[in-house]
Amino acid sequence: MIRVLPDMRLEGECPAPVCGIDEAGRGPWAGPVYAAAVVLDPDRPIVGLDDSKRLPHPRRAVLEIEIKTRALAWGLGFASVEEVIALNILQATGLAMRRAVAALTPAPALALVDGNYVFDLPCPVRTVVRGDAISASIAAASILAKTARDRLMVEMDAAHPGYGFAAHKGYGTAVHARALRELGPCAIHRMGWGPMRAGA
Repeated sequence: MIRVLPDMRLEGECPAPVCGIDEAGRGPWAGPVYAAAVVLDPDRPIVGLDDSKRLPHPRRAVLEIEIKTRALAWGLGFASVEEVIALNILQATGLAMRRAVAALTPAPALALVDGNYVFDLPCPVRTVVRGDAISASIAAASILAKTARDRLMVEMDAAHPGYGFAAHKGYGTAVHARALRELGPCAIHRMGWGPMRAGA
């Protein structure tokens, strides 16, 4: 059954244009962190938007296309593994979000950001705890960020075989920990994080 989010309720309370922002990849041991920003069109609703983690892969793939086709604007940004290591994951996430917002035309008057941390963005910010479950535009952003990052991690699986990136997307699973013990870290691991220092 498709869960229906409140139809642009939060967005309707805000000055237009308002974008939803979410990230993917703050927690993994490997790979970049991605962010997406989406300005939805209230006249072209998208059925089935939800927190990307609640959606099966085939449904996310369909919604990714619908979002990119129907949204008034959307943008993607990422911070590289090197930037994650240099800046720390929180600051790298903010950098990815700024890059996503910079890709929007026109620039948003307000950003609805999933979570409770106020990132330094080029527009005013309103945080929304569990925003990807209650805001349509944040849910759309969560889908774009996750599908983009997942696609990259499948490519990284081919470039760095043996770690299982296509399956776990860089997160800390038992398979990933075992590969780290056997192979050591590769170029896309976030060196300095506990699992890499301890050899998982």
